Amino acid sequence: MTYIIHPTYEHIKKFILSIPISFQKEKSTIHNARNVIKVLNYQEKSYVVKSFKVPHLLNRIVYSLFRNSKAKKSYENSLKILDFVPAPIAYIEKKKSTLIHQSFFISEHFKYDFTIREPMHDTNIKDTLAIFKQFAEFTYKLHNQGVLHLDYSPGNILIKKEKDNYIFKIVDINRMEFKTLTLDERLQNFSKLWAKDEDMKVIIKEYAKLMDADENYCIDKAIAYSQKNKDIKNFKKRLKGKKVHD
Repeated sequence: MTYIIHPTYEHIKKFILSIPISFQKEKSTIHNARNVIKVLNYQEKSYVVKSFKVPHLLNRIVYSLFRNSKAKKSYENSLKILDFVPAPIAYIEKKKSTLIHQSFFISEHFKYDFTIREPMHDTNIKDTLAIFKQFAEFTYKLHNQGVLHLDYSPGNILIKKEKDNYIFKIVDINRMEFKTLTLDERLQNFSKLWAKDEDMKVIIKEYAKLMDADENYCIDKAIAYSQKNKDIKNFKKRLKGKKVHD
């Protein structure tokens, strides 16, 4: 077993190293698809543990010999952007016959109220204007740090309300690029939100103001990128006989 524990959390090392066994028994699943995410409690605190799907043989070889595992990338990427993510705690890799078999990424439990999906699609969410403007500011700060989240989709953007402000955190951060972003790369990064055009206009108008960029150009570009993403996803759904969405 290979692991790294952040120095701040060395005092819970015993708990962390027990995760490959305790994870299977724990029932508090909050996501169960290709990867599984659970909340584990220890000493009156809760922690989020993401267990990555066991790769097929070729990827097991690649991740064991040539590339960092998704768990390790999640941990290392988190360290680079601490202000934008739930605090990283550790990662663990387990191997069989020198090839990676299990991997886990552990972070603090950010007890969010909703994701960015709800203000875009749930009419019961109030104060959407403030949420969208503060989300634009959060994304602007993220981009200015040279961070391009390659899966900047609704479920990966968590929001917690604190008085009149909103705290944003991003998750699923193993796929990221770190570089100086062009304006078009920044605008394209909004395309996976699946936002309605009127919501995108609010977000991008605020973003353009922060960028001191041409508002109309930014809005037109962002909506075009968004529509292109929708068209591609809907085309793939039609091929599979699935229902499409606007």
